[in-house]
Amino acid sequence: MEDLIKKAVNNFLNLDKNKPIRIITHNDCDGLTSGAIISKALIRGKWKFVINAVKQLDEATVINIFKESYETFIFTDLGSGYLRFIKKHLKDKKVFIFDHHELDDYSTENFNENIVHVNPKIINENDYSYVSGAGVVYMFVKNLNKENINLAYLALTGALGDVQDLNKGINKVILEDAVKSKKIEIKKGLKLFGYQSRAIHKVLQYSTDPFIPGISGNEDGALKFINEIGIEYFNGKEYRKLTDLNKEEMQKLIAGIIIKRIGFEKEPEDVIGDLYTLKDEEDGSIIKDAREFSTVLNCCGKLDAFGIGIGLCFGNKNIKSRAEDLLKNYRLEIIRGLNHFYNNRESFVKDGYIFFNARDNINDNIISTLATILSKNNEFSNMIIICSVYRNNEIKISARVGGNLDIDLREVLTKIVSDNGIVGGHKMACGGLINRDKEDIFMERIFNVLDNMEIKQRQVF
Repeated sequence: MEDLIKKAVNNFLNLDKNKPIRIITHNDCDGLTSGAIISKALIRGKWKFVINAVKQLDEATVINIFKESYETFIFTDLGSGYLRFIKKHLKDKKVFIFDHHELDDYSTENFNENIVHVNPKIINENDYSYVSGAGVVYMFVKNLNKENINLAYLALTGALGDVQDLNKGINKVILEDAVKSKKIEIKKGLKLFGYQSRAIHKVLQYSTDPFIPGISGNEDGALKFINEIGIEYFNGKEYRKLTDLNKEEMQKLIAGIIIKRIGFEKEPEDVIGDLYTLKDEEDGSIIKDAREFSTVLNCCGKLDAFGIGIGLCFGNKNIKSRAEDLLKNYRLEIIRGLNHFYNNRESFVKDGYIFFNARDNINDNIISTLATILSKNNEFSNMIIICSVYRNNEIKISARVGGNLDIDLREVLTKIVSDNGIVGGHKMACGGLINRDKEDIFMERIFNVLDNMEIKQRQVF
């Protein structure tokens, strides 16, 4: 990908700094960190710009964007799947695309010189954990100015938001840069949200990944569990945090959680792992831990709080309380969604796949998060997971692969959605939209396609 980066840098350095640049980024964690990285780099280089986030691109959105008077446009963490629209409506503009998503059908055609496209898929690198969208942007700005190495921690956060392996591909380089720039510290610990900032029972109550049966979403259950394993959660003045536990207490807590989850999800690696701590962030902050940071940013994206997400990436301390309120409501919605699934699981779990047809029973903003959580459940290993929910006059779809399946979900979802909607995303994680008036067709195709797939025979060991 080095040649693609060099081409992008050379083209970018020829831009007129007196003319503002228009940036469009995706609204999830990877997109928000992508937008923050390019923004910080442009500020450092004294370029002018305007930025906003979108949930997705379609032709109407592209048309509206390019009616604006800017001469240069940058797409981060999106654009590769909409090249046909960009090529069609952008002939007199300079366009930079920094993405890691699948390329659309027009990707092999020759593009005008005004379109600079950086994506690992162009060099046939299809390993999902090779690099995130934020990682692509980071490699660009690092080559633009070596001082931008201090932005590696944001690219790391973006990769965590996309549930990528940080010890593979370019992500490994980014992790090394984040540590070398003294922005990230690595240590082993419980992979629970709120490790730094919340009381122990609240951490357990609001835990969704991992989901702890009888405890997630249940404050009384969390308190009872802590008492049962012999840990004091109140020191006489205030509730204790995970950071207050000694080694023996932490071992009790870890063992207790693993026992609660026996046969439920993967093994202890889902509970214990590397923690990536932001060294410049104060103790107790909701973004002190990079995984927690990624969760907060995903929450901001799901709830259309783009400004709060970008503000957090810029270190704005005044908006953290607003982010905390958003996050509380977001995680409650996730827990409600998970409870709805497990209370009705007989209707959703099929032979070789899950079709979680939530209709209007859950918040449409959390459907992709629920799909991801279910994909990590050991009970659903080596299954295709498709979740759907109503969103106004549309059906929103999220698909994931559980375990080790050699299946291209985009191909599967395209067969289901076909010409009645749109599909975007990756081989192992993708989504789509279809009009609700096509629901009967959608339902028929779901079962027709999935019931006829030899899913169990396509596992990778």
